[in-house]
Amino acid sequence: MIVREYEDDEIVVHRVPLMMAGALIVSVLALTAGTTMGYFERQSVPSEARATSGAQPLDTRALYFFDETDGTVRVEDAETGEVIERYGPGTGGFVRTSLRSLTYQRRVNGIGREVPFDLIEWDNGELTLIDSTTDATVELGSFGPGNRETFAAMLERGS
Repeated sequence: MIVREYEDDEIVVHRVPLMMAGALIVSVLALTAGTTMGYFERQSVPSEARATSGAQPLDTRALYFFDETDGTVRVEDAETGEVIERYGPGTGGFVRTSLRSLTYQRRVNGIGREVPFDLIEWDNGELTLIDSTTDATVELGSFGPGNRETFAAMLERGS
């Protein structure tokens, strides 16, 4: 039986992975410095980007959202009282989650549900849910076309 002593082995670090790691570090530092010095745009704030581009609202609808005792979420038009949609238990997950974050901010600030939420479609194709009492917004297009369509359907008025 041959016993090999591993303490005498030389540890080899290959050049290519080491060079790639170094290149990654240098590029991250260069991009960070470039952004800090203003060579690249920082992350855009949607409301500021709309103001800069002059985007105008195409359609707006004021909406109330109610939690019913059976777990259903009822969506009503704030002006007419028309029931637009009902999401039973286990459905409308994106609607529930979006509203949970907005209503939480209202609760923290001691604001009730008297003021409706505004759903706005902009001429640049964006769709925004705004709480005018807290200035909180949810950019609905950021969550995929299916979730955007869920809210876009609420803009359609019945005949």
